[in-house]
Amino acid sequence: MAGTRVLITNDDGVDSPGIHALARHVELAGYEVLVVAPDHDASGTGAALGRISPDHPVALAETSIDGLKGQVYAIGGPPALCVMAANLEAFSPRPDIVISGINAGLNTGRSALHSGTIGAALAAQNFGLRALSVSLARSEPWYWETAAQLAVDVLPAVTDGPERGLVNLNVPGLPRDEVMGIRWTGLATFNSVRGAISGIENGRLHFEFEETREQPDVDTDLAAVRAGYAAVTSLQGTVEVWGPVGAPGEPFQDGHRAHGATAGHELRAARSYLVRN
Repeated sequence: MAGTRVLITNDDGVDSPGIHALARHVELAGYEVLVVAPDHDASGTGAALGRISPDHPVALAETSIDGLKGQVYAIGGPPALCVMAANLEAFSPRPDIVISGINAGLNTGRSALHSGTIGAALAAQNFGLRALSVSLARSEPWYWETAAQLAVDVLPAVTDGPERGLVNLNVPGLPRDEVMGIRWTGLATFNSVRGAISGIENGRLHFEFEETREQPDVDTDLAAVRAGYAAVTSLQGTVEVWGPVGAPGEPFQDGHRAHGATAGHELRAARSYLVRN
């Protein structure tokens, strides 16, 4: 723990109460904390880096979080770019682990693909770092302290786990003493809300979010949170799919078909992930 350098980012922006609570709790637990987060709400950006080029430098400003000793920066880009910049030692030295969150709302199910919170963790994994993403169910009031405490509890499972390990943590909106425990879970079919088109007018698409009505399987992240448990799911961002015909280095031939996980074909991490940096 001592000497472990933790980069904390999010997609709700550097002024979000979630990242403030998370940073304070992680630092209080004895970790060296660096905060680099978007200077705006970058929700839904996934693992995008945004527009970067030598001709378009990214805005950067140093700021602060009350009660935090570590440095805090806001940048004009999405959370994955925050991770990339830290990995390139813009705020040297390079972090040992990345924690992304606390997101204002759950990131459960397959829609995790679209989350900027999880996107930052996936970027960290891609750059050779361990990562933890943290999201909190909506409630009134918000239970940021619960999610921050549970993030610290789960963190050793990541720091002591394999290289490039990524854990996604979803927390119910409850006081800490009312959370039933922590469960390993799979991904539900949907998140707690789903997107819908509410109208098309004057050349504009209008979206809204509706509560998911489907009952998730009991061993999934969404079901666990609804039952009062915190849910943890290990994720791997970049995988290859290989079927019975066609192998690395073989010619593609007429009659070959795409490999697919839905056909029961083998999922493999990219070989580059198995090579130490």
